[in-house]
Amino acid sequence: MKRKLSIALAATTALVAATVSAPAADLEDVENSFYPYRETTPSYPGLSAGMTLNAGNVEQFREVLDPALFDHIKDGWVEIVVGETTSFDLHPNYVEATRKHLNATTLGDTPGQINGFVAGRPFPEEPDAADPRAGEKLAWNYKYGYNWGDNAAIYPFYWKFRDMESGKLERTIKFNFHFLNFKHRVNQQPLPEFENNPSDIFRGIYVRVLEPFDVRNTQLLILRYEDDLKRDDAWLYLGFQRRVRRLATGQVTDAFLGTDLMIEDFEGYNNRISDMSWTYKETKNVLLPFYNHNALELTEDHKESDGYQFVDFYGRGNCFPKITWQLRKVYVLEAAPVDKNHPISKRIFHVDAQTFTLPRTLIYDRKGDLWKSWTIGQAHPENHDDVNAGSGVAIDDSFSMIDVQAQHCTTGQFKGQVVTELNPRSLFTVQNMRSTGR
Repeated sequence: MKRKLSIALAATTALVAATVSAPAADLEDVENSFYPYRETTPSYPGLSAGMTLNAGNVEQFREVLDPALFDHIKDGWVEIVVGETTSFDLHPNYVEATRKHLNATTLGDTPGQINGFVAGRPFPEEPDAADPRAGEKLAWNYKYGYNWGDNAAIYPFYWKFRDMESGKLERTIKFNFHFLNFKHRVNQQPLPEFENNPSDIFRGIYVRVLEPFDVRNTQLLILRYEDDLKRDDAWLYLGFQRRVRRLATGQVTDAFLGTDLMIEDFEGYNNRISDMSWTYKETKNVLLPFYNHNALELTEDHKESDGYQFVDFYGRGNCFPKITWQLRKVYVLEAAPVDKNHPISKRIFHVDAQTFTLPRTLIYDRKGDLWKSWTIGQAHPENHDDVNAGSGVAIDDSFSMIDVQAQHCTTGQFKGQVVTELNPRSLFTVQNMRSTGR
């Protein structure tokens, strides 16, 4: 017993010491974090904008591709076009909040605890491989990132189920998704947070199915608390049952409405920091799905009345977004579930160092074999729907979740809108689910 206590005490002491001894960030760190391409852009021998990577030339570009995408190209599943690396500047208010509160944030003694955070990017300094909690800091940067800004909606959102071998389109579900930050707001009123928030909720996600008829009016509500050690509250309304029920914790890792996604996969990762053990692996330049939406060859399917068109899909089974890929600075981050009963063994995130979005994720099964290849396309807000101009948000614009073992995929086509009016606080309540479901 004494030996166990001694080991635990030593581990805790080392954890605290590592946190305390980490060097303070400065304003230059902030500039480098938000504007990594101000002076130079990444390059790689032989790689240039406009070229196509295919099975014939992919071997020479292995170093700038994540392992799954490399295999997809090598196996002839897809060819990808390289785009010019461009800066995705986040909103100036978010950057200024980072400057204003620089070094105010520290990690607590236990993973999932954070102290002093107000707004902006909590840890803008470069991750240090010698820091045992560097991965955890990157995870907090993602949680408090500017993905969708203070609030936004995907309105509408098409998900398609596809058989990779036959190319058959099996099913289409049309959704609306809504996102609202209750706290740490930097741009849209109310600032810096909503009043009358006694439960201390940080963020809400509300989902409603519009069609087809058999799942129409299915609704999902997730409320994430400021205290990361407190479990999310989540409710599901099933139209055919006409009742709201609370989701059990384990259901966030079930297939959502028969798709290839778990609720935990939303936005790249949709759960608590404390649910994972985080390990920073390396910093490197990798091709990521960043592009200008309006410059793409878009599909005529689902064309909106205002002329908006969605990203098209191609490649094996039509499972790959027809987009361009930029060579960008990336933090490779591993997340292993704390719960040993979790259906996966780990995720490998390729974190975009400028936006802290999660455009490419590799998901491994319990045996350690690659299970799913997860892509979220990022569109520049100045080359997208007009309502997003000036938003400073990297717009989630397409997705592809490929189950490489089952040879199946779910793809997503977004109309993301950073519009306050689409996301009233009243949407994010159980009462709304009940009244809307009747």
